[in-house]
Amino acid sequence: MADSKPLLSLDGDPMAAEALLQDVFGIVVDEVVRKGTSASEKVCEWKEPEELKQLLDLELRGEGESQQQILERCRAVIHYSVKTCHPRFFNQLFSGLDPHALAGRIITESLNTSQYTYEIAPVFVLMEEEVLRKLRALVGWSSGDGVFCPGGSISNMYAVNLARYQRYPDCKQRGLRALPPLALFTSKECHYSIKKGAAFLGLGTDSVRMVKADERGKMIPEDLERQISLAEAEGAVPFLVSATSGTTVLGAFDPLEAIADVCQRHGLWLHVDAAWGGSVLLSQTHRHLLNGIQRADSVAWNPHKLLSAGLQCSALLLRDTSNLLKRCHGSQASYLFQQDKFYDVALDTGDKVVQCGRRVDCLKLWLMWKAQGGQGLERRVDQAFALARYLVEELKKREGFELVMEPEFVNVCFWFVPPSLRGKKGSPDYSERLAKVGFLLPALLQREARLPQVAPVLKERMVRKGSMMIGYQPHGSCGNFFRMVVANPALTRADMDFLLNELERLGQDL
Repeated sequence: MADSKPLLSLDGDPMAAEALLQDVFGIVVDEVVRKGTSASEKVCEWKEPEELKQLLDLELRGEGESQQQILERCRAVIHYSVKTCHPRFFNQLFSGLDPHALAGRIITESLNTSQYTYEIAPVFVLMEEEVLRKLRALVGWSSGDGVFCPGGSISNMYAVNLARYQRYPDCKQRGLRALPPLALFTSKECHYSIKKGAAFLGLGTDSVRMVKADERGKMIPEDLERQISLAEAEGAVPFLVSATSGTTVLGAFDPLEAIADVCQRHGLWLHVDAAWGGSVLLSQTHRHLLNGIQRADSVAWNPHKLLSAGLQCSALLLRDTSNLLKRCHGSQASYLFQQDKFYDVALDTGDKVVQCGRRVDCLKLWLMWKAQGGQGLERRVDQAFALARYLVEELKKREGFELVMEPEFVNVCFWFVPPSLRGKKGSPDYSERLAKVGFLLPALLQREARLPQVAPVLKERMVRKGSMMIGYQPHGSCGNFFRMVVANPALTRADMDFLLNELERLGQDL
């Protein structure tokens, strides 16, 4: 028989529970906020998987552990995790730690509510509405709709689903049998979520027509026209174009005005994946990169990237005012969305999304915006551009570095040219040798060894040392090159200098 006394946390001792949380918060402040953002500390403490499993003691057992053991486990989790807030973490499109955003995340987790009805999330329903209104205004819309999604990939998928539903509303009930063969269009530089979304929605990856991009990674509108005509000639029905503002690797911005003209001529839904580049709209100096975005039907924008709002903070914005989100995704669950509630049921936004439970993602952005103001966030964006330009100019001064192209955003793509190849750019096999350069090993060993690629070797060295993290990738006909992402608001010129100097140190024997 159940005990009639309430089960309080930590063996019925609320004071012990409070003490535990105070200790955990102290560890977080010390190990993450202080050490994790210090350039004098490591970005990561690399361990091989089997060793890490042993160090963490991951097994879940029948008996519980002492508070001291739990605190040690908290420290271990932080110690062996990558510090994405570190000023030398350049690996992803997100980085840094905004204290106000972190405060918002802590409050969000503590309140542990779901953003689907006004009755259980009144503050956050109203807050999300206001934040989305502000983001839409920056796009250039005076009205519309929107929702926070669990990542930009889901935002993109929602856009495809909404465009399909708008044209063929019967598909919600009848499924794929209500549809002709459909075609959507995006550039070869698009995020991979476009193809994933097409597969998930039952359209199939063959429905995604890849439009050519120019040498800078921008969609070519003339080829978009050609691809649309080709799809129609093959019996497919075009319905959506997904343009990109801030491509993942090169940081390219598609020409939205010209693409919008094409969409208007053909009656196609225009979606703009601005997950990475959307925050540039805050900058009066640089927002011209997104000229034409106000003509889109939908926009994906991730403030957790360039604005450092913290994972995850991903908005899908719509120009639509017909309640399309709810009509497309709603199921009117009677136990949750009762229509005879004592307040305006239009405030119950949960039927706008495919999820039922939905975490609160607006508070961290709202609190950060309240603290920084739009002007502070604009300075943050402009500073990232300025530091990226500084890095480019420093790269040009050094013999051992070669730009892939002049950046227009904060993605700085470059090769590190090892000492053994410097001064040999004119040789016919330069590019191949740059992709694969051996260590200065004895000649016999060199012939027998498989020649490692420069970027992967340097990446392994920096990670094992814990000095920094920077991503690399091949692209088209280009061999592996580094993609430096200048996004952390705490970055300085000294961090740019460190990056170049550290690559020189790590690659001096190549």
